[in-house]
Amino acid sequence: MHFSKTYTQLLLSLPPELRDNAIQYRQLKKLINQIVRELSSLGLSPAVLQELLERSKEESDDLSLDPKGKKRADDADPNETQESSPSGSPSSSPPGSAVPTRRQNLPKVTYEVVDDSGRIEPHLRLWVDSPPGEGGSESSSSPRPLDEEGDDDGFEEQHVGLIEGEQPKEQLSLLWRLQRQALRAAEERESPERSTALIVEVDASLEVAPPIVPDAPPLLDHRPNEVVIPLAADMLFFTTLSTAINDLSAHLVTVQSDFVDTLFALSRTISDSARPTSSTAGFRPHSGLTSKPWSVANVSKTKSDLYSWREIFQLYIEAEVFESVHELDRGERSLEESENRLKLFAERITTRGLGDERKLKSKASRAALESFLELNVFILNIKKFQFANAEATRKILKKHTKRTSLPLLTDAILPSSAATALPRVLVQAIGETLLPIIPHLDDYACLICTSIAFKPIRLNCGHLFCVRCLVKMQKRGKGNCPMCRAPCVLTADRTNVDWALLNFMQDWFPIEAREKLLQNEKEAAREELEELGLDPDQSCKIM
Repeated sequence: MHFSKTYTQLLLSLPPELRDNAIQYRQLKKLINQIVRELSSLGLSPAVLQELLERSKEESDDLSLDPKGKKRADDADPNETQESSPSGSPSSSPPGSAVPTRRQNLPKVTYEVVDDSGRIEPHLRLWVDSPPGEGGSESSSSPRPLDEEGDDDGFEEQHVGLIEGEQPKEQLSLLWRLQRQALRAAEERESPERSTALIVEVDASLEVAPPIVPDAPPLLDHRPNEVVIPLAADMLFFTTLSTAINDLSAHLVTVQSDFVDTLFALSRTISDSARPTSSTAGFRPHSGLTSKPWSVANVSKTKSDLYSWREIFQLYIEAEVFESVHELDRGERSLEESENRLKLFAERITTRGLGDERKLKSKASRAALESFLELNVFILNIKKFQFANAEATRKILKKHTKRTSLPLLTDAILPSSAATALPRVLVQAIGETLLPIIPHLDDYACLICTSIAFKPIRLNCGHLFCVRCLVKMQKRGKGNCPMCRAPCVLTADRTNVDWALLNFMQDWFPIEAREKLLQNEKEAAREELEELGLDPDQSCKIM
């Protein structure tokens, strides 16, 4: 399938606001056809233009390799500068009709793009040399004989035939006119005095022009004429492409702003529906002045959707829809893989009943979940939009170079699109704005038992552990911190209780705090029985 059809089908799967701001690939293809017609009307077909540009590049490479900045002359075969008669002997040519070799008379051409005035203006710059052997034997002010005019016509026909080869003669009409203008300009620059002096030095009996030798210096100093040819169709092509990219970038800035606003509104909705325990009337905070560490009691269960949203966000982090954090495949995921992982994330939510009334009790939570999924689908559409526009830009520039033989522009000429970085920015916005609303359990785990560090003890070195782990270390006589080896474990007491963090854990992790509290009580009772010499696993003997 051609890319044009694939591109159209991909755009049809995107929302209208994105589809209307995409790069018009078919319109740019039509403009390329106009560029080809414009170059052909100037006598610069793709084959001819490619040959001229390659020759100019070869000359530039030769000049860069020569340390003195002089170009070496090509070894020419003398037989190539003469035409053989049917009998095999070289035919004599009239004065002024010596035919130069093909590559010696091709003009130097460079393709330039000017972007100083705020718009892209491409043009061709040509340096046209006067044909060797023309002009310099007579003064420019003296009238030309009729036979010389006929010789010039014969030279023109032979010259065009050598340059173009099998191409039609009208293909290089512009190049020949430029060379003729260069010849006349060179003749007009010569003063009458110099022309007269040259006529005296040349033997009057010689009527045949001297043969063309590549290493021989020209009789006159012919300076190449510089001609600039603006390319209107090419300018329209790049103007259309750059305008489309600029409009696309401006639209994506608006899209990013709307996305951030929607994200903040969604975060407020989730915050209201996932209320912590402190939102209930039965919550009582603890402090070091009014509470004892051993008097912290269980708290009642909350009726909010806190744990449902924590499970949803945990599944989302594990899915790694758009980016991977593993060492094996770290970085941004491909479009197909992101789409598959987003589908898998939605299936897991449905399987666990997180999308209906079984887990999400309030209508606001269910609407927020739907909005959260829509934001992820929107990021996926942005990735598709990014891929489609990047591929369309690459394809159309490649087609421009292939059809016209004009060199490919550098990336600095065309403006960069914001679509390449927008998906990553939106994913980071979700990770920085939405996910931190619900605290994660791993951020408040004890570094020894890896469960929640309820009744947290903060040592003098700053590291945090649960009270049961530190009590065990003190009983075993281990006084160094497990993290930094600072001797501060044996000096820890009730003043090291982090009451603010204890209230936070009891507020946001009521179930985990209750389980850890019961576990601590059972473990403390077991240790007391062992100290009394009783086996805690033995059944009661009284019964």
